[in-house]
Amino acid sequence: MTAAASIKGQPWLTAPATIATMAALNAAEPGCARFVGGCVRNALIGRPIDDIDIATALTPDQVMSAAQAAGLGVHPTGLAHGTVTIVASGLPFEVTTLRRDVRTDGRHAEVAFTRDWDEDAHRRDFHLNALYADAEGRVLDPTGRGVADALAGRVAFIGNSHDRIREDYLRILRFFRFSAWYGRTKLDQDGLEACAAMRDGLAVLSVERIWKELKKLCAAPDPTVALSAMQVTGVQAAIAPDLGRFDRLMRLLALEADGFFPADPIRRIAAGLPNAEAALHFAAHMKAANDERDRLVAALQTAPRAVSFLSLKELRRALYAVGPEAFADRAFLAWADDHNPRAAGQWRGLLALAQTWQAPRFALTGEQVIAAGVQPGPKVGAVMREVEAWWIDADFPDDPLALAERLKAVAQALA
Repeated sequence: MTAAASIKGQPWLTAPATIATMAALNAAEPGCARFVGGCVRNALIGRPIDDIDIATALTPDQVMSAAQAAGLGVHPTGLAHGTVTIVASGLPFEVTTLRRDVRTDGRHAEVAFTRDWDEDAHRRDFHLNALYADAEGRVLDPTGRGVADALAGRVAFIGNSHDRIREDYLRILRFFRFSAWYGRTKLDQDGLEACAAMRDGLAVLSVERIWKELKKLCAAPDPTVALSAMQVTGVQAAIAPDLGRFDRLMRLLALEADGFFPADPIRRIAAGLPNAEAALHFAAHMKAANDERDRLVAALQTAPRAVSFLSLKELRRALYAVGPEAFADRAFLAWADDHNPRAAGQWRGLLALAQTWQAPRFALTGEQVIAAGVQPGPKVGAVMREVEAWWIDADFPDDPLALAERLKAVAQALA
């Protein structure tokens, strides 16, 4: 196969751990191993590299033997699908034997190993993901469109779109996610039509996979086009009908477009939910982690409220009550609902202050309350809450004497 491009000079390509891993595999059979997928695609278009995946003609047993012979760590992480993880200098490399699908059910595939690189390439989802590179960085493009699609920012299914989706319905969500991250052209019409026609197949997916894909999509710098297409095709309603405030989500994305504030997938998803009750239901349905659930719900609670005309004292009280993250989430969502363009400066000011404010420490302990004459027990907590409420209302004074005087007054009143 003739090289279609080159990624020579990539730091990860010439790193000692990478060289050692490829050398171990190619020692077992020269030319049997190639880099594949995202690392090749991203190197080609100048994007960061997260993981280094390798495809090989060796069987999993041969991969493990080759790694052990070279003194490298090896873990059989997915033998049923031909995947072994090699560890060199503490860095993991996922090595997968070339495969062909024997049987698919819309989510899981029964595979057989092969030595045919073309066969392995044509079972993948999109042309830009079916790229390989040898140890020297020569890029190989079995589908004939991978390099061109990667450089053009075009996400298109390999072969018949309906067939690729029927093999794995998760590819519907991957189509929109990859379009959000890598698309620089109008979304592929054939792919869109196939996703719309086959969206009922999404019902076979686990909610955990749907949630994972949705977060990845919403983490893209600007997922506006992909999310809008998901709504138009009915895919969004099929996977997340709770996202009833799509209008607010779109306005939030527009506010973020200037890059002043970083993208945040959880905040974006919260913007699409109508209220805290819906957020709780959505998080339970998606089996979201507890911290994700709590953040979604907190972003949509209404007290203390976030409005553009908060005074500095009111802002500090709100920040102390809910924390900077929850307040920023509420402020962003409220800003997205604020149709007054003249308030933009006020919103920016509030959010900038929220990012820099350091919460003061309430310097009163239970021991101090008891020393003031309060009997140990529930009254200690009651006194501390009363004094803290005064301290907050006074705008967090750093005045130990005033705090002691207030404690004395409250302790006497509640004794």
